[in-house]
Parts: sequence; structure tokens; C-alpha cells
Amino acid sequence: MFILISLIFSMKKKLLMLFLSILVTQISFAQSNDEKIIRDAMNAQVTSWNNGNLDEFMQTYWQNDSMMFVGKKGVTYGWQNTLNNYKKAYPDTASMGKLNFSLIEVKRLSVLYYHVTGKWQLTRTGGNLEGYFTLLFKKIKGKWLIVSDHSS
Repeated sequence: MFILISLIFSMKKKLLMLFLSILVTQISFAQSNDEKIIRDAMNAQVTSWNNGNLDEFMQTYWQNDSMMFVGKKGVTYGWQNTLNNYKKAYPDTASMGKLNFSLIEVKRLSVLYYHVTGKWQLTRTGGNLEGYFTLLFKKIKGKWLIVSDHSS
């Protein structure tokens, strides 16, 4: 009887370990897949910017009046207001230059949020610019979107 109980306990323990390893693998895969999607979105932004397409660049942002952009001139609320500010500050491809992002950290905060820290560089004939950014991505309707951007 003792041997049977030990055998059952051992099997339950092995099943529990198998279940936990599968669960950890699934969580890890989901996290790495989400991080890849976010990194790909950032790369798409660079491509859009370097093609002179601000409308396409803004597709990574949440198209909502609550979207927040913090820059050197203060806080701007709303996707359209942010796009308007970009178009005013960068009216042509010469002023836009060529953008590059160097990601410092892409950190999962929860199943719905990622925090991204990085450096941006603009190479332009009229003078180069650079600074840092922090982004808050939120998964909205199955898509990772920037809901808050602080760039300086």
C-alpha cells in the first residue's frame, strides 16, 4: 500500500512539474512574441519616417484623444494633435532627415502594458538632433499601440 501511495504521489509530482514547465514556456513565448511585435512596430516607424510619411509613422500610436505626447514644449493630448505638431515641426523630408532608434529597454509591465526606453537620432543636412524617449505601449483590441510618449 505504501509503495502504491508513493507511486501515485510521484506521478502527481511529475505531472505538476510538466504542467508548470509548459505554462512557463507558454508565458515566455507570449512575452517574447509581444516584444518582437513591439520592436517590429518601432522599426516600421523608422521606415515610415525615413520615407517622409508622418501619417504612416503615427499608425503605431493610439488614435484617441487620450493619447499623450510629452515633448520639450509640454504635453499634447490626442492622436490628431500630435500628428499636427509633427507636421508643423517637420514640414518636409529635409527637415525630417533620417531617423534611427536605439532601444535601451523593452520591459513587460503586464499582459496589457510594455514600457520602452530608447534613444532617437535625426541625421539632417540642417543639423543633427538626438534625444531619449520613453513609451508606454498598451494592447488595445489585439494590437500594441503607444498610449503615452515622452520624447526629449
